[in-house]
Amino acid sequence: MATENSVAEHVSPADMEAAGRCVGPDGGAIGMPQLCFDWFPNQIFWLLVTLVAIYFVLSRIALPRIAAVLAERSGTITNDIAAAEEFKMKAGEAEKAYEKALADARAEAQAIAAEARAEVQKDVDAAIAKADAEIAARTAEAEKAIAEIRESALSNVEVVAKDTAGDIVAALGGKADAKAVTAAVEARLKGAS
Repeated sequence: MATENSVAEHVSPADMEAAGRCVGPDGGAIGMPQLCFDWFPNQIFWLLVTLVAIYFVLSRIALPRIAAVLAERSGTITNDIAAAEEFKMKAGEAEKAYEKALADARAEAQAIAAEARAEVQKDVDAAIAKADAEIAARTAEAEKAIAEIRESALSNVEVVAKDTAGDIVAALGGKADAKAVTAAVEARLKGAS
């Protein structure tokens, strides 16, 4: 209580009149001092001082740092986008080069395959021609041998036919004349030919 009396003793009635309704008889504030209309000019002054101080702090220190960070990020993003575009172009060029190399390789492979087929076909044609020549030579030899066999067979047939005809006539009880048997066999062979 001693402190309250000492505060009240130091507050003069003129000060209390100047403070108006916001200060009680004991010198303490009545209610919330922020809502006392008599103190609004003082509060507005300090509000303006505080806002100006905050503005200067923000505009001189914080905002330049934020702007620098944003500019750096913007630059980084722009550089990254440019690098991505460059890589995309390089990838497109690499893809085109790959497609061209692939097409060239396919064309070369087809050319090599066609050349190999041509060589194989040439070898096959040569082998077929050689085989045809061998077959023709063997066929000619075989036909010659067959002709010789046929000639010898015809001459042998005539001899065998004469002997057989003579034996048949003798078996039937007749006498076989060699000239008659020969003439009959030759007549029959000429008629069969």
